[in-house]
Amino acid sequence: MTQTASAENFSQAELDKFGALANRWWDPDGPQKALHALNPVRLDYVAKRAKLRGASVLDVGCGGGLLSEALAKAGAQVTAIDLAPELVKVAKLHRLESQVAVDYRLQSAESLAAEMLDEGRPGAFDAITCMEMLEHVPDPAAIIAACAAMLKPGGRLFLSTLNRTPAAFALAVVGAEYVARLLPKGTHRYQDFIKPAEPAAWLRAAGLQLEDVSGLMYEPWRNAARIIGRTDVNYLACAVKPI
Repeated sequence: MTQTASAENFSQAELDKFGALANRWWDPDGPQKALHALNPVRLDYVAKRAKLRGASVLDVGCGGGLLSEALAKAGAQVTAIDLAPELVKVAKLHRLESQVAVDYRLQSAESLAAEMLDEGRPGAFDAITCMEMLEHVPDPAAIIAACAAMLKPGGRLFLSTLNRTPAAFALAVVGAEYVARLLPKGTHRYQDFIKPAEPAAWLRAAGLQLEDVSGLMYEPWRNAARIIGRTDVNYLACAVKPI
Protein backbone atom coordinates (compact mmCIF):
# COMPACT_ATOMS: atom_id res chain seq x y z
CA MET A 1 0.00 0.00 0.00
CA THR A 2 1.08 3.57 -0.56
CA GLN A 3 1.82 5.68 2.46
CA THR A 4 -0.47 8.45 3.57
CA ALA A 5 0.04 11.82 1.93
CA SER A 6 1.56 13.31 5.08
CA ALA A 7 4.42 10.81 4.96
CA GLU A 8 5.25 11.43 1.32
CA ASN A 9 8.27 13.35 0.05
CA PHE A 10 6.54 15.83 -2.26
CA SER A 11 5.47 19.42 -2.74
CA GLN A 12 1.74 19.80 -3.33
CA ALA A 13 2.41 22.98 -5.28
CA GLU A 14 4.70 21.05 -7.63
CA LEU A 15 2.14 18.27 -8.08
CA ASP A 16 -0.58 20.81 -8.85
CA LYS A 17 1.67 22.66 -11.28
CA PHE A 18 2.47 19.61 -13.36
CA GLY A 19 -0.98 18.11 -12.97
CA ALA A 20 -2.35 21.20 -14.71
CA LEU A 21 -0.26 20.27 -17.77
CA ALA A 22 -1.55 16.70 -17.93
CA ASN A 23 -4.03 17.07 -20.79
CA ARG A 24 -1.32 18.23 -23.21
CA TRP A 25 1.52 16.03 -21.93
CA TRP A 26 1.61 13.97 -25.12
CA ASP A 27 1.28 16.97 -27.45
CA PRO A 28 4.71 17.34 -29.15
CA ASP A 29 3.97 21.02 -29.75
CA GLY A 30 2.49 21.67 -26.30
CA PRO A 31 3.97 22.80 -22.96
CA GLN A 32 6.16 19.66 -22.85
CA LYS A 33 7.65 20.24 -26.31
CA ALA A 34 11.19 20.34 -24.92
CA LEU A 35 10.61 17.13 -22.96
CA HIS A 36 9.54 15.38 -26.17
CA ALA A 37 12.83 16.46 -27.75
CA LEU A 38 14.85 15.32 -24.73
CA ASN A 39 13.20 11.90 -24.59
CA PRO A 40 15.12 10.09 -27.38
CA VAL A 41 18.41 11.34 -25.94
CA ARG A 42 17.48 10.19 -22.45
CA LEU A 43 16.49 6.77 -23.78
CA ASP A 44 19.73 6.44 -25.76
CA TYR A 45 21.77 7.38 -22.67
CA VAL A 46 20.07 4.62 -20.68
CA ALA A 47 20.20 2.03 -23.47
CA LYS A 48 23.97 2.49 -23.92
CA ARG A 49 24.58 1.68 -20.26
CA ALA A 50 21.92 -0.88 -19.38
CA LYS A 51 20.46 -3.86 -21.21
CA LEU A 52 16.78 -3.04 -21.64
CA ARG A 53 15.33 -6.03 -23.47
CA GLY A 54 13.78 -8.26 -20.84
CA ALA A 55 14.99 -6.03 -18.01
CA SER A 56 12.86 -4.96 -15.07
CA VAL A 57 12.87 -1.14 -15.07
CA LEU A 58 11.32 1.41 -12.72
CA ASP A 59 10.57 4.96 -13.92
CA VAL A 60 10.33 7.27 -10.88
CA GLY A 61 8.43 10.51 -11.42
CA CYS A 62 7.08 9.18 -14.70
CA GLY A 63 4.73 12.07 -15.40
CA GLY A 64 2.51 11.28 -18.36
CA GLY A 65 4.66 8.34 -19.39
CA LEU A 66 6.92 9.64 -22.19
CA LEU A 67 10.04 7.83 -21.02
CA SER A 68 8.07 4.91 -19.56
CA GLU A 69 6.59 4.00 -22.94
CA ALA A 70 9.92 4.48 -24.70
CA LEU A 71 11.60 2.10 -22.26
CA ALA A 72 8.83 -0.46 -22.76
CA LYS A 73 9.12 -0.18 -26.55
CA ALA A 74 12.83 -0.93 -26.14
CA GLY A 75 11.88 -4.25 -24.57
CA ALA A 76 11.88 -3.49 -20.84
CA GLN A 77 9.23 -4.58 -18.36
CA VAL A 78 8.36 -1.17 -16.95
CA THR A 79 6.81 -0.09 -13.67
CA ALA A 80 6.19 3.67 -13.56
CA ILE A 81 5.28 5.74 -10.51
CA ASP A 82 4.23 9.32 -9.89
CA LEU A 83 2.33 11.22 -7.19
CA ALA A 84 0.34 13.51 -9.50
CA PRO A 85 -3.06 11.82 -10.03
CA GLU A 86 -3.76 13.75 -13.23
CA LEU A 87 -0.50 12.61 -14.79
CA VAL A 88 -0.96 8.96 -13.87
CA LYS A 89 -4.47 9.14 -15.34
CA VAL A 90 -3.15 10.61 -18.59
CA ALA A 91 -0.40 7.98 -18.74
CA LYS A 92 -2.96 5.19 -18.36
CA LEU A 93 -5.23 6.74 -21.00
CA HIS A 94 -2.34 6.99 -23.44
CA ARG A 95 -1.49 3.36 -22.72
CA LEU A 96 -4.96 2.44 -24.03
CA GLU A 97 -4.17 4.21 -27.30
CA SER A 98 -0.58 3.04 -27.71
CA GLN A 99 -1.08 -0.50 -26.39
CA VAL A 100 2.38 -0.25 -24.81
CA ALA A 101 2.50 -2.32 -21.62
CA VAL A 102 3.50 -0.18 -18.62
CA ASP A 103 2.41 -0.74 -15.01
CA TYR A 104 1.48 2.77 -13.86
CA ARG A 105 1.02 3.41 -10.14
CA LEU A 106 0.11 6.43 -8.02
CA GLN A 107 2.91 5.86 -5.53
CA SER A 108 6.14 7.33 -4.18
CA ALA A 109 9.59 5.80 -4.45
CA GLU A 110 9.85 5.56 -0.68
CA SER A 111 6.55 3.72 -0.26
CA LEU A 112 7.31 1.32 -3.11
CA ALA A 113 10.71 0.56 -1.57
CA ALA A 114 9.06 -0.13 1.79
CA GLU A 115 6.42 -2.30 0.13
CA MET A 116 9.06 -4.35 -1.68
CA LEU A 117 11.02 -4.80 1.54
CA ASP A 118 7.89 -6.02 3.33
CA GLU A 119 7.31 -8.51 0.51
CA GLY A 120 10.87 -9.83 0.78
CA ARG A 121 12.04 -8.54 -2.60
CA PRO A 122 13.99 -5.38 -1.78
CA GLY A 123 16.25 -5.31 -4.84
CA ALA A 124 14.08 -6.21 -7.81
CA PHE A 125 14.94 -3.74 -10.60
CA ASP A 126 17.72 -3.98 -13.17
CA ALA A 127 17.53 -0.25 -13.84
CA ILE A 128 15.76 2.77 -12.40
CA THR A 129 15.25 6.12 -14.11
CA CYS A 130 14.54 9.36 -12.28
CA MET A 131 14.50 12.12 -14.88
CA GLU A 132 13.72 15.82 -14.38
CA MET A 133 12.26 15.04 -10.98
CA LEU A 134 14.81 15.56 -8.18
CA GLU A 135 14.63 19.37 -8.42
CA HIS A 136 10.89 19.21 -7.71
CA VAL A 137 10.92 17.33 -4.37
CA PRO A 138 11.82 18.54 -0.84
CA ASP A 139 14.28 15.70 -0.12
CA PRO A 140 15.99 14.40 -3.27
CA ALA A 141 18.50 12.39 -1.21
CA ALA A 142 15.61 10.28 0.14
CA ILE A 143 14.51 9.50 -3.43
CA ILE A 144 18.00 8.31 -4.31
CA ALA A 145 18.19 6.17 -1.15
CA ALA A 146 14.86 4.54 -1.99
CA CYS A 147 15.97 3.89 -5.56
CA ALA A 148 19.22 2.34 -4.36
CA ALA A 149 17.27 -0.03 -2.11
CA MET A 150 15.15 -1.18 -5.06
CA LEU A 151 18.07 -1.90 -7.39
CA LYS A 152 19.49 -5.37 -7.91
CA PRO A 153 23.24 -5.71 -7.34
CA GLY A 154 24.77 -4.62 -10.63
CA GLY A 155 21.70 -2.54 -11.44
CA ARG A 156 21.95 1.08 -12.55
CA LEU A 157 20.25 4.28 -11.51
CA PHE A 158 19.86 7.05 -14.09
CA LEU A 159 19.23 10.66 -13.11
CA SER A 160 18.77 13.95 -14.90
CA THR A 161 18.34 17.40 -13.40
CA LEU A 162 19.43 21.04 -13.67
CA ASN A 163 22.67 22.49 -12.35
CA ARG A 164 22.52 25.43 -9.97
CA THR A 165 24.55 27.91 -12.02
CA PRO A 166 23.99 31.35 -13.56
CA ALA A 167 23.92 29.68 -16.99
CA ALA A 168 21.11 27.35 -15.90
CA PHE A 169 19.14 30.27 -14.48
CA ALA A 170 19.61 32.28 -17.67
CA LEU A 171 18.65 29.46 -20.03
CA ALA A 172 16.26 27.20 -18.10
CA VAL A 173 14.34 29.89 -16.22
CA VAL A 174 14.66 33.28 -17.92
CA GLY A 175 15.17 32.01 -21.46
CA ALA A 176 12.87 28.99 -21.49
CA GLU A 177 10.02 30.36 -19.36
CA TYR A 178 10.00 34.12 -19.96
CA VAL A 179 11.71 34.82 -23.29
CA ALA A 180 11.14 31.84 -25.60
CA ARG A 181 8.13 30.66 -23.56
CA LEU A 182 9.05 27.03 -24.12
CA LEU A 183 7.81 26.20 -20.62
CA PRO A 184 5.04 27.66 -18.46
CA LYS A 185 6.25 30.40 -16.11
CA GLY A 186 7.10 28.99 -12.71
CA THR A 187 8.04 25.52 -14.01
CA HIS A 188 11.41 25.74 -12.25
CA ARG A 189 12.73 27.39 -9.09
CA TYR A 190 16.42 28.21 -9.31
CA GLN A 191 17.02 27.53 -5.62
CA ASP A 192 15.91 23.92 -6.18
CA PHE A 193 18.47 23.25 -8.92
CA ILE A 194 21.15 20.71 -7.96
CA LYS A 195 24.91 20.91 -8.41
CA PRO A 196 26.47 17.61 -9.62
CA ALA A 197 28.46 17.24 -6.39
CA GLU A 198 25.21 16.95 -4.44
CA PRO A 199 23.76 13.82 -6.11
CA ALA A 200 27.29 12.40 -6.18
CA ALA A 201 27.32 12.60 -2.37
CA TRP A 202 23.77 11.22 -2.08
CA LEU A 203 24.67 8.31 -4.36
CA ARG A 204 27.73 7.45 -2.26
CA ALA A 205 25.67 7.62 0.92
CA ALA A 206 23.16 5.21 -0.65
CA GLY A 207 25.93 2.74 -1.52
CA LEU A 208 26.02 3.44 -5.25
CA GLN A 209 29.07 4.14 -7.41
CA LEU A 210 28.88 7.05 -9.84
CA GLU A 211 29.88 5.92 -13.34
CA ASP A 212 29.17 8.91 -15.54
CA VAL A 213 27.99 12.51 -15.61
CA SER A 214 27.20 14.03 -19.01
CA GLY A 215 25.77 17.37 -20.08
CA LEU A 216 22.44 17.52 -21.87
CA MET A 217 21.61 20.41 -24.20
CA TYR A 218 18.23 21.33 -25.69
CA GLU A 219 18.46 23.39 -28.88
CA PRO A 220 15.12 25.16 -29.41
CA TRP A 221 16.00 26.44 -32.88
CA ARG A 222 15.90 22.85 -34.16
CA ASN A 223 13.76 21.38 -31.37
CA ALA A 224 16.32 18.70 -30.63
CA ALA A 225 18.67 17.69 -27.84
CA ARG A 226 22.13 16.17 -27.61
CA ILE A 227 24.75 15.01 -25.13
CA ILE A 228 27.55 17.52 -24.53
CA GLY A 229 30.64 17.75 -22.35
CA ARG A 230 29.50 20.74 -20.29
CA THR A 231 27.24 20.14 -17.30
CA ASP A 232 26.49 23.76 -16.40
CA VAL A 233 22.79 23.62 -17.39
CA ASN A 234 21.18 20.17 -17.75
CA TYR A 235 23.02 16.96 -16.95
CA LEU A 236 22.50 13.20 -16.83
CA ALA A 237 24.15 10.81 -14.40
CA CYS A 238 24.51 7.04 -14.12
CA ALA A 239 25.40 5.09 -10.98
CA VAL A 240 25.74 1.36 -10.36
CA LYS A 241 24.95 -0.77 -7.31
CA PRO A 242 28.04 -2.88 -6.52
CA ILE A 243 27.68 -6.64 -6.85
